[in-house]
Amino acid sequence: MGMEVPQIYVEKTLAIIKPDAIHKCDEIEDIILRSGFCILQKRRVHLTPEQASDFYAEHYGKLFFPSLVAYMSSGPIIVLVLSRDNAISYWRELVGPTNTLKARETHPDSLRAIYGTDDQRNALHGSDSFSNAAREIRFFFSDSIVEPVAVGQAAKDYLARTVNPTLLRGLTQLCKEKPSDPVVWLADWLLQNNPNKPKVKGPIIEEPN
Repeated sequence: MGMEVPQIYVEKTLAIIKPDAIHKCDEIEDIILRSGFCILQKRRVHLTPEQASDFYAEHYGKLFFPSLVAYMSSGPIIVLVLSRDNAISYWRELVGPTNTLKARETHPDSLRAIYGTDDQRNALHGSDSFSNAAREIRFFFSDSIVEPVAVGQAAKDYLARTVNPTLLRGLTQLCKEKPSDPVVWLADWLLQNNPNKPKVKGPIIEEPN
């Protein structure tokens, strides 16, 4: 009986380079990439106080909430969707403790220790759980797919089951036809021969308003 092949999933998390560290964004992004992360999406935005309040709604009512909102809406920020295995925990480890002063004592090589200013202006944000990562990514990137991406054997199994049979038929036909623009021809063929396309009998009639 063969051993079960372990499955590895690529996880996503949200990172924010905050107003006090945005002048070091190129340096920070270089560290992110050298630490094994992929930057999947990136935006430079300037939050209004209302938007900052919505993003940090879980902290509403706490003493630091007004100053947090003022800080996060005080200047532009860079929002990044990062990806790698165990992205959430790795990013939080790289970022370090929330309080910059504590980070300098206990995690002097962390990003907050290097780029943070004080206990609130701590340079960077990182999602603390999968559910929060999903919510925060959708806050800034409404069209983003947050579910883990299968890699390794899981990806091979998925492609073998759902893509390869139809794709191989299309490539075989492509070799027979030898069209002048093979990419466009293959795209059209796949659309016409998609086994999952809806099967509609007769025209669709729109209902009047």
